[in-house]
Amino acid sequence: MTLVLQGILAVLFLSVSLQKIVGHPLQVDIFKNLKLPQWFRVVTGWVELAGVVGLVIGFWLPWVLVIAGLWFGVTMLVGMMAHIRVKDPFSQSIPAFVLLVISITLTTLNFSEFQVVFS
Repeated sequence: MTLVLQGILAVLFLSVSLQKIVGHPLQVDIFKNLKLPQWFRVVTGWVELAGVVGLVIGFWLPWVLVIAGLWFGVTMLVGMMAHIRVKDPFSQSIPAFVLLVISITLTTLNFSEFQVVFS
């Protein structure tokens, strides 16, 4: 189950991060709605792309998956807070919330690997 969630998360974040980096109109509009500068959209895209690299490395090194899960968890938490800040309806935060839950689930399921490496 972990491999499936990991793969889904990697594909989703790869797509969304590239959209942010290249300036897909949907992503541009989202950041305008969130009242965030467009340079922050690009930075967010690179942050997410770095997390995708962590997810891919995590297929071979499960402890890296724990770090990537935490990385995305924090990223999605900040994303949800950005929606709350501009008083978006909860429906606008659902994608970030779902990705947060998947990230935390991956982290939790693989945390024992992290403890083994660093104990």
